[in-house]
Amino acid sequence: MSYALSEEQVLCVICMDSFNDPVSIPCGHNFCLECIKGFWDASHKSECPLCKESFQTRPDLRVNIVLKDITEQFKRSMRRKQASRPEPAPRKNSSRRSLKADSVTCDICSEDKLTAVKSCLVCQASYCEMHLVPHLRDPVMTKHRLTDPATFSTSHLCRNHNKPLEMFCKKEQTPVCASCTERDHKHHEVVPMEKESRRVKAQLKVVQAEIQEMIQTRLKKTEEIKNSVELSRIEKEKEIQTSVHVANLAINAIERNQALLIEELEEKHEAAKRRAEDLLEELDQELGELQRRRSELQYLENTKDPLHLLQSFPCLSSPLSTTNWSEVSVDPDIYIRRVRTTFSKLVDLCQELEKNLCAEEVTKMVKFAVDVTLDPATAASWLLLSPDGKKVSLSSQQRKHALPNNSRRFDSCVAVLGKQSFTSGRRYWVVKVGDKTDWDLGVAKESINRKGSITVRPDSGYWAICRRKGESLRACAGPSVVLNLHEIPTKVGIFLDYEEGSVSFYNADAKTHIYTYKGCCFSEPLYPYFNPCLHDNGRNTAPLIICPVETGFTVESTVN
Repeated sequence: MSYALSEEQVLCVICMDSFNDPVSIPCGHNFCLECIKGFWDASHKSECPLCKESFQTRPDLRVNIVLKDITEQFKRSMRRKQASRPEPAPRKNSSRRSLKADSVTCDICSEDKLTAVKSCLVCQASYCEMHLVPHLRDPVMTKHRLTDPATFSTSHLCRNHNKPLEMFCKKEQTPVCASCTERDHKHHEVVPMEKESRRVKAQLKVVQAEIQEMIQTRLKKTEEIKNSVELSRIEKEKEIQTSVHVANLAINAIERNQALLIEELEEKHEAAKRRAEDLLEELDQELGELQRRRSELQYLENTKDPLHLLQSFPCLSSPLSTTNWSEVSVDPDIYIRRVRTTFSKLVDLCQELEKNLCAEEVTKMVKFAVDVTLDPATAASWLLLSPDGKKVSLSSQQRKHALPNNSRRFDSCVAVLGKQSFTSGRRYWVVKVGDKTDWDLGVAKESINRKGSITVRPDSGYWAICRRKGESLRACAGPSVVLNLHEIPTKVGIFLDYEEGSVSFYNADAKTHIYTYKGCCFSEPLYPYFNPCLHDNGRNTAPLIICPVETGFTVESTVN
């Protein structure tokens, strides 16, 4: 048999070894009998691993006698070539126990081990000429660093004692030899390398699972953001159609406002689109890093060299610097209040239109309903809270000694905060004030002063509206703003848009707008704020009641 036959012609691409009982399948490609049977069993379908041609029924496999003989002759030729190769001259400055290259055998050869010609520092294995072929031709494996087998062998020896590194010191996290355990590491906890390798591999699986979960979360978030852009576009089109209809009803008086509204809607949509693109770019970068880390971990999991595993795993198990995406979202419905705000400037002709638009606005807000409950740890000692945390009223007696004093509790002001804190997103809740003549409602930031005299206004950390002595409502804007309403609400809806920096109040029954704080800069958690106020000569005794929001949406609970 001529040696002109190449290694690839007798190499099974499944096991990357020379053929063992070679068989030919209908497409013409050849494989080891057990390799192709195992491949088909694992994939549950009969197809060629190379050309992907499928077969309706599993072919009847028979050993190709001619190819088997050729393979055996090729192996014998390779062994003769190895035996006839002259021994290399010793190198200068070699170590005192340098190994000869031909003393290292191929790690892949299954029967007669051939002499290794190269060792791979990435794969941590040595290869003969035939099994080295993939490292010379495969686009990925050609990037692996190859070295002399003798040098590679010494990398598994202790530099101090020139003995095999068979143990692992847990205290110093380093491989050691038997002599190390009797000297420098004598009193350290030392375990067999294989045992530590099994432990690290188990830990590696945990890290892999965490990485996989992070990847899935980000893939889901990527899809969510992509969908939100399309939903934003649809909502934009709906708003434009609504505004056109309103403009036709108001004729010339609305035409100018209509143009302004469309421009604002387009700007909002573009802003949302730009934010989504930025988030997608960041997600793509994180996915790239995570997928690279996963590939490295998967490769490390399959390594047979415990030394390489233990040396590489610490840097691969360190946490990546990633963003917490649980609170990140691009809400497609960013147009709440836009139509109303634009057309509220019109004269009496637009008042009825504004009322209808406001009702639609409140209807949209119910999807952001949140289950708010009162926090007894913040309630002033004069207040009575219901067991379910939904009602608060003024008591006739102070319970100062019955309550623990803490920095979170109001002492002079008869106020209480909600348990829920908000640091992002949109939230909506409804409070029944009934016929109370005095009350405060709104939101307060976490760092507000709760002791002594308190001024309720934005620069003190409060965004609220109030009623006093049964008169008109006021916005506690510092100075206060009198709110001239057609009717006093019995239920007040509070809508917080954290990113927008706004807090809006509505008559929840009539679905009309009361007041909005705009352009606020929120930089810390916000809490619902309640103050039932003092009794007014027998009046104002009714409680403030947190009401269920009438909605078909699932109510979000965000108790911190």
